[in-house]
Amino acid sequence: MWFHAVSVGEVLSAAELIRRLRAQRPGLPVYLSTTTLAGRAAAEQRLSLNSAHNAAPGRDSGHGALEARVFFAPLDYRSAVRRVMRKLRPSAVVILETEIWPNLYRESRRAGASLLIVNGRISDRALPRYRRFNWFFRHALQQADGIFVQSEEDARRYAIAGARPEHVRAEGNLKYDFAPPSAGIAPEIAAFLDSLLPQHVWIAASTMPPLEKGDLDEDDIVVQAFQGLAPQFPSTLLILAPRKPERFDGAAEKLARSALPFTRRSSLTKIKLPGVLLLDSIGELAPLFERASAVFMGGTLVSRGGHNILEPAFFAKPVIVGPHMENFAAIAQEFSSAGAVVRIPDSQDLGAAVAGLLNNTEHAARIGAQARQLANAKRGVADRIACEILKASDAAIPHPLPILPARLLLTPLSWIWQAGSSINLSLQSARRQSLNAKVVSIGSLNMGGAGKTPIVAHLAERLDAAGRNVAILTRGYRRRSADPVVVTRGSKKVPVELTGDEAQMFVRAGHAHVGIGADRCEVARRMEAVGPNVFLLDDGFQHVRLKRDEDIVLVDALDPLAGGVFPVGRRREPLRSLTRATAVIVTRVERGQAITGIEDLIRRYNASAPVFTSRIVPKQFVGRAIVPATLFSPGPVAAFCGLGNPRSFWSTLESLELQVAFRLAFSDHHAYRPAELKRLGAQASAAGAKVLVTTEKDMMNLPSGADALLHPCELYWLRIGMEIDDEQELLRRIL
Repeated sequence: MWFHAVSVGEVLSAAELIRRLRAQRPGLPVYLSTTTLAGRAAAEQRLSLNSAHNAAPGRDSGHGALEARVFFAPLDYRSAVRRVMRKLRPSAVVILETEIWPNLYRESRRAGASLLIVNGRISDRALPRYRRFNWFFRHALQQADGIFVQSEEDARRYAIAGARPEHVRAEGNLKYDFAPPSAGIAPEIAAFLDSLLPQHVWIAASTMPPLEKGDLDEDDIVVQAFQGLAPQFPSTLLILAPRKPERFDGAAEKLARSALPFTRRSSLTKIKLPGVLLLDSIGELAPLFERASAVFMGGTLVSRGGHNILEPAFFAKPVIVGPHMENFAAIAQEFSSAGAVVRIPDSQDLGAAVAGLLNNTEHAARIGAQARQLANAKRGVADRIACEILKASDAAIPHPLPILPARLLLTPLSWIWQAGSSINLSLQSARRQSLNAKVVSIGSLNMGGAGKTPIVAHLAERLDAAGRNVAILTRGYRRRSADPVVVTRGSKKVPVELTGDEAQMFVRAGHAHVGIGADRCEVARRMEAVGPNVFLLDDGFQHVRLKRDEDIVLVDALDPLAGGVFPVGRRREPLRSLTRATAVIVTRVERGQAITGIEDLIRRYNASAPVFTSRIVPKQFVGRAIVPATLFSPGPVAAFCGLGNPRSFWSTLESLELQVAFRLAFSDHHAYRPAELKRLGAQASAAGAKVLVTTEKDMMNLPSGADALLHPCELYWLRIGMEIDDEQELLRRIL
């Protein structure tokens, strides 16, 4: 999923959504783009992120236990947006609040992603502009699959701006679900406050500069008000928190001219009271509300539309606001009606309002308690919207467009490929041969990467346990011998050069006889001597010369369309070929994930075949020792693989919360050379990793002495299993 949050406020809302989504889908890859430096800094701090802006195709500076990866949003040019779409392949693009980028909206839909606007609002100031340029905004807003706004009034305004009314719903304000950072107040600030022991703490939060002629600077207003209060409240600390980082130095100059004792957060020194702490940092304000006696919310005395008052309300603190709360009009109205906020008409009343709260602590406590009660009563918005995002994501089928030159050049070639493939299938069907035993084909429309090998191995194990004499027929891709090979169960191991990597995995598992050869009909005849009663035809969907009783087709949930028919994409056949399937298994589906979009796609071509879902289950890491996958925690690791779809391996490592220092993808069935392994070991060490991890399939393609070549890093490979939902029904069909 791709979340776009412009700056700090939107990032905080996105963080709550991301946490709820990750709780339901731990392996879900999430990306968060921001527009401002402050937004990015807040995201990296709030979500414990590392930067992903320098990621390159095939290689990434990774991390473990990620909540999201942060990058700067692309400029709204089609080429830039499409490049990001091809890189991320999002199933959902979620826009926080009101960011309308026409190319981002349009390209999200063209790439098969669901497009959602959440926590949407249109302020009084912006409404005339949306009404005037309705012809422009309409084309963008009508791309959205869902627009979840803060109030019924916002829903009406989105309709005025051109959104489809049936797609707009008032769900409430995400900011009601504010949760303070788990880390609490920074230790240095806590120690500073404990050393001062102020009787009162006044926080001036998110102060803003003037916008219109006649506006005052809120930093000036706050400093002047505090100078007036100081004689009456000598044991008071003011915490001044300008909204924008570029205003930190200017605020320091104002405080220096005021002669008030002050210190900056970036260089804490003890001061005398009454004094000022200038909070010149990002993301540290929210926990400080816990220590406040009173809070003034900036952006409300100047024509800025106000800022969020829900954060201090969460801590039951009385909040003072000026006349400008246009951006939070509904919240301001509710709080004012309930007596949960102090509203002042202009800047001259600020000092008196603060003094009133500091003098009458019982009154201040009642206002704070009412604010907290009102804020808590409105919680739950994030959970509702998270469910809507998951529903929209499950209904999507990501298919980013290839670059334009590739489409122009390769699309005609794909037509030729389809014609040739159709002729070939017709010729094979005319010469179809039958076997005495039952034949179950496990195949795919794609050229690798759908998870066929783990499914075949899993079914062989299950059928063996059910007492069947199982034989696997496989081509043995990229083996170094053209002669057919038959390996009976329990016989000595055959060199991987004669079998190929995937066939070697079947041989070593020992659950079936394994026949390897391009002509699988001939290999099957040779295998009938060992009396198998079930043949599993590996990657057999296109091998129609062998008659089968079950034609099971795999569809990869991570890449269901595989980019199109070869050579545009990795698909061997058009989607209409799904009509031949007797059953479909959708692979790489997370537990609890619905696949409504993929099921709808399948049903367009095959209305009767049952659809099963499956996923990879990591079992053990095998190396110098055998370690259960869930207990494997060697510190930073480097990962490499040569798979048809490396994203599946990366996702598995992320689900195990491994800290991946770097990762490198090779071509499918890649045969590793000694020089490559030496380079991998050096790169891993340079990235701070002491362990390299790879797949069982890649282990088959490593040269002898691989451990020595990777020194000083240790090598481990991941042994996986499969989990198929409603597996007994699938086995019943086969048995």
